[in-house]
Amino acid sequence: MISLPKQLVVIGDSSVYGWGDNEGGGWCERLRKDWGNNQNGPVIYQLGVRGDGIEKVSSRWEKEWSSRGETRRNKPKAILLNVGLNDTAAIGQINGRHQLDIDGFEYGLERLINEMNSQTNVFVIGLTPVDESKMPFAGCLWYSNDFCNSYERRMEEVCLNQNVPFLPTFREMYSDKRSKNWITHDGIHLNSEGHFWLFQRLKSWETLTKWKES
Repeated sequence: MISLPKQLVVIGDSSVYGWGDNEGGGWCERLRKDWGNNQNGPVIYQLGVRGDGIEKVSSRWEKEWSSRGETRRNKPKAILLNVGLNDTAAIGQINGRHQLDIDGFEYGLERLINEMNSQTNVFVIGLTPVDESKMPFAGCLWYSNDFCNSYERRMEEVCLNQNVPFLPTFREMYSDKRSKNWITHDGIHLNSEGHFWLFQRLKSWETLTKWKES
């Protein structure tokens, strides 16, 4: 009988895709290569789609996750969820309605994590800062660090309530004086240095490392 490595599905938005990192392909690709140095390490599937928020990830996660078990009866042993930044954006003006208001975001995240957690192990990571001086993004979307912080706090509460491991990233990254240099010219995507910071943070996350090595 063939022994298959564990699979980790990483699902979310352009951060998972690696947008902005022309050197290393993004934090997820960097993690995939790092884990790939061990022949017995888990396989990482990167399922990032630009512009996705909670609602779009909720509509696609199960089909994509269940399609990557590599054999008929096998399913990936864990999901790493990285989504939420797109939901925070205000539309049309700085005080406009959000793509998904914070209460709707919390409710959607609760349902999503509950669904995922009933099928497999779930890990969640937080948001990253933005450069407010570059707003509006795409001429119509206003991102702010205050809302990134607020939405991440809700994420943390949801994960705590559902006993799901959560890695907060926003406050740690935002408090670093170098962080403005880690954001691309569009104001919302991490550049290569930013992706490298996030990769290093994930690589040293003890919870994920224990799962990887178990």
